[in-house]
Amino acid sequence: MLTRKQHELLMFIHERLKETGVPPSFDEMKDALDLRSKSGIHRLITALEERGFIRRLPNRARALEVIKLPESASPSLASARSRGFAPEVIEGSRGKAPAAPPPPAEDAAAAGLTVPVMGRIAAGVPIEAIQQESHQLTVPADLVSGGEHFALEVRGDSMIEAGILDGDTVLIKRSDTADNGDIIVALVDDEEATLKRLRRKGASIALEAANPAYETRIFGPDRIRIQGKLVALFRRY
Repeated sequence: MLTRKQHELLMFIHERLKETGVPPSFDEMKDALDLRSKSGIHRLITALEERGFIRRLPNRARALEVIKLPESASPSLASARSRGFAPEVIEGSRGKAPAAPPPPAEDAAAAGLTVPVMGRIAAGVPIEAIQQESHQLTVPADLVSGGEHFALEVRGDSMIEAGILDGDTVLIKRSDTADNGDIIVALVDDEEATLKRLRRKGASIALEAANPAYETRIFGPDRIRIQGKLVALFRRY
């Protein structure tokens, strides 16, 4: 599943290759997608490559090959930016099939509260934030006392060493602050979102994966907005 920007970039590259046989430059891609900087294009290219849609050819400048095309595009971001962030999907799943949402615990059904499940979050490469409630989840009342909560279905493997596996559902308490070492949902550049561990390094903020296959990403404090903190995790066996 691709975000709107990823789909737009993939189709732009595909059409340019069909027309000229030469991939567009990063400046052309930036202008076509109306992005502020080429760093956004780098992130989109990396995400498309990791999902198997394109391939960068070694030792050749601007060498991109489209391997496959998506069946459909992702929803619009308009509602997310007007109502605030709640991600529908943050990809990084290494091709694993979606799992069914976990059923509520028997005791929670009798003495629990419901929280919205805001789609899927893949603990991996961040993508654009999308807001779309998919269903409701009943959780023990003591987990959601005080504050606003929402749940996300995990797709991906970047947090496996923190015990967060593909197919898990994480309960998030909405918050714009967090302590060093907390696992958070972070919004990057008001465009992308990811589930990572927060590390503060001086004036910088590091988003740290719990899988050595993923690199730690470091940002200036003005580029990161904390959206919530991990409260609990649900797993279906």
